[in-house]
Amino acid sequence: MIITRRIFVKAAAASGAALVLPGTAPGAPRAPVMRAVPSSGEMLPAVGLGTWITFNVGDDPVLRDECAEVIAAFFAAGGRMIDSSPMYGSSQPVIGYGLEKLGRPEALFSAEKVWTSSAADGPAQIEQSRRFWGVPRFDLVQVHNLVAWETHLETLFAMKADGRIRYVGITTSEGRRHDLFEQIMRAHPLDFVQFTYNVVDREAEERLLPLAAERGMAVIVNRPFRQGALTRQFQGETLPDWAAEIGAVTWAQFILKFILSHPSVTVAIPATTRVDHVRENVMAATGPLPGASMRDRMAAYVRDL
Repeated sequence: MIITRRIFVKAAAASGAALVLPGTAPGAPRAPVMRAVPSSGEMLPAVGLGTWITFNVGDDPVLRDECAEVIAAFFAAGGRMIDSSPMYGSSQPVIGYGLEKLGRPEALFSAEKVWTSSAADGPAQIEQSRRFWGVPRFDLVQVHNLVAWETHLETLFAMKADGRIRYVGITTSEGRRHDLFEQIMRAHPLDFVQFTYNVVDREAEERLLPLAAERGMAVIVNRPFRQGALTRQFQGETLPDWAAEIGAVTWAQFILKFILSHPSVTVAIPATTRVDHVRENVMAATGPLPGASMRDRMAAYVRDL
């Protein structure tokens, strides 16, 4: 059998390892761990790119080019999913600018949201978002923070049935409205759910993460660093020597590896304005991930800081 790049990456994902692709030079970046979308089997790299705040740069040409450089570095490192929302200011047209400048990378997995209290305005908002991105269709559209969720879900499921989007999801953040979120997960055939989860914010472990596995839903983790608050909090603390056992050389990688080690997590979407940080984030999805005992050790270490 001929071992293609696709077959090799899927094998790496199945083994839980991030391996060097055949034919790559020694020392070349390793491919990130891939995770399957349960409803389709599609494989996605386990670290995506969020755009909340970081891509809200308006028309500033220098800052737009810096965002384009972040997108370029993200794809070069093996990333695919970029996530945005109409709530995020100018982030959508800035993404579109970056994608156009890069020649519309085929690897892109576009994750967008509908965010309007007027249910009737949902389709027009989604279409405007699509024009901002400059994509023929979105891969995923999610109901942002459950705003007008009943009607928006009807719209999204109809769009999926017509082939205008590929996947449907819902989102929440900062631990809000988990009871309602769980009810919607149980009642509707969602492809993706998105919520907050990290080494400090672990409420999702109780119900949402197990339910996602039970219902066959992919999980996107937002606010992995609490908008940078966690990495700033730990900046003056010593990374434990044993972090090297899981290949974590920075606090950002320590936090991301904890998140990605949960078997129900599909993709984490840290946001950044820096090329070095986006590379660092994607690299967290390479090498070993902590097992159950190491996860407990990591959580206890953070708790005692």
